[in-house]
Amino acid sequence: MDVVHRAVGRPGVVLVGEGSASRLPSLLAAEKKRISRVAYDIPIYDSQVGEQEGQVPIRRLQRRVMKLPRNLRSSAVSDLNYRLKALPQSLQAPKGPIPRSGRPPKMPRPRMR
Repeated sequence: MDVVHRAVGRPGVVLVGEGSASRLPSLLAAEKKRISRVAYDIPIYDSQVGEQEGQVPIRRLQRRVMKLPRNLRSSAVSDLNYRLKALPQSLQAPKGPIPRSGRPPKMPRPRMR
């Protein structure tokens, strides 16, 4: 399963992706584009967690995040966090027919005399 985590702090927005190295760049790019609409002047950093080349081992992730430059004041961090929480969550509707439990019940037909 591929997952992108978002952290907001003094450096700006930090995106951390874990999962398949071939699918993560597109997920990170999509999330970066989505966040940049709201945080247009805020730096966005991204990194991939893993043991392959170009990825950061999980034990060194905290060290890497702490070394990022401090770009925001603490008041700007809370303002940015409120703006990012206001973004709509991208929940997708399931494909295929609607299950029987999700359908509204049919009304009974009137009787004819």
